Amino acid sequence: MDTFGAVGGQEQAWKVGALAKATGLTVRALHHYDRIGLLSPSVRTAAGHRMYTADDVARLYRISLLRRLGFPLGQITSVLEDPEWQLAAAVQRHLKHTQERAATTARLCTRLVGLSAELDRHDHPSSTQLFSTLEEMTMLDGTIHSTTGLLVYDDLAAAQEYIVRVYGLTSGPLERDGDGRAIHAEVRAGDQVIWLHPAGRDYQSPRSLGAVTGMTVIAVDDVDTHHARSVQAGAVIVEEPVEQAYGVREYGARDLEGQFWYFHSALD
Repeated sequence: MDTFGAVGGQEQAWKVGALAKATGLTVRALHHYDRIGLLSPSVRTAAGHRMYTADDVARLYRISLLRRLGFPLGQITSVLEDPEWQLAAAVQRHLKHTQERAATTARLCTRLVGLSAELDRHDHPSSTQLFSTLEEMTMLDGTIHSTTGLLVYDDLAAAQEYIVRVYGLTSGPLERDGDGRAIHAEVRAGDQVIWLHPAGRDYQSPRSLGAVTGMTVIAVDDVDTHHARSVQAGAVIVEEPVEQAYGVREYGARDLEGQFWYFHSALD
């Protein structure tokens, strides 16, 4: 492994490739963390190599844990820098999910013990046993886990900046190719991620297409407060806040390339 036993006679340290191999992360991910100021190598050797220390590894562990708990990258920095930040709610949510999976796994183990006993007696398991086992397997190993929205833009960087500044979403990574062209960007609405994709031959921005073929709908705490904030930030409103028969109060806006965004909150 490409590590140094000590840096300046102090402690063990790792180059980015070694740290990636040891943690299962990619070098690209670590470089992105460095670029956005989330995790940077703490020291530099006499030869000019940037190295990660044990303290950096500890910080990386906290970052990975927070990612598992559903925190977006843009919020993780605040969590790490604020000693008063309380993780209780997020940990409880993670614990509940883990307990549910553990309970399902335990039930599946019980089913399998029964099936194994039947087979040891050279009997065929009953249809009821097989149905119950299949049900537990489906609950544990369902193939559908989440959803990711995707919106097409001509200018990803401008679109990301606008969405974050005007609508208050959380900024995610902005990836560029070797020529500096933005090829992928992300924003987050709570725990949900929205990918921003560059226009291509078979998919175009509404601005180029001349029509909108989809809409993004986001739930907020107070739609009127959010509406006022968006207007002040320069939002183009296409529908003022209105109460709908399906139990929400909502408003609509059009972004810089013509995508439709609707924001709503539930009626009391």
